[in-house]
Amino acid sequence: MATVEEEYSKIQTSGKRPIPGQSLTNDPETPAPYEQAPKFTSVHAASEYLWDSFIEPDTYISLMQTVSDGVPIMDIAQIILFSEFEKGSWNPDLMMMLFEPVAYMIMALAERVGLEMTIYEGDLEDDDEEEDFAGTQVEENRIRALIENKNKGRVPEGVLTAEMQKSLESLPDVDLDKPNAEPSLMEAPAPQEEEQSSSLMARPTGV
Repeated sequence: MATVEEEYSKIQTSGKRPIPGQSLTNDPETPAPYEQAPKFTSVHAASEYLWDSFIEPDTYISLMQTVSDGVPIMDIAQIILFSEFEKGSWNPDLMMMLFEPVAYMIMALAERVGLEMTIYEGDLEDDDEEEDFAGTQVEENRIRALIENKNKGRVPEGVLTAEMQKSLESLPDVDLDKPNAEPSLMEAPAPQEEEQSSSLMARPTGV
């Protein structure tokens, strides 16, 4: 099974993504997986499936190494979601809805290891109101919200279930090549007056 890093390299070099009208030229006798009924039709079920795969030992280490290498969270989410789309796991509409949950999952896992994170490396100050990910348009305000929540150290309530949080706490430590010099967002916030990032796992206040 290809690692996240290998998938990232493959997509970056091939530029592979669905072509408009491609399904009209494919052989109807041998439809591609993404041309058939998707395996998942709800965000909840798809999120649970992805989380279970993320915490598999090999995938977990690969994900964390990729984050440690500086690959933006949104790029990692794109790779994972598009790869699963090709396998027939979901349709483009559900793929778009999964961008934020997947990004927050990876952020929580990276925080668990104390890694610095880059959310997005595109230009959010241009005239475009949407950014393209694997042929899917994601509104810039959704990306800004991800960055803001990361800086504030929080994940919106309901993204991680109680079961996900429990499994997160039981994950083993991983030894990566690039240890993070900054304190973990998982640490309890210091007494007020000084601005510090609280845990991404903390319940949002005033929401």
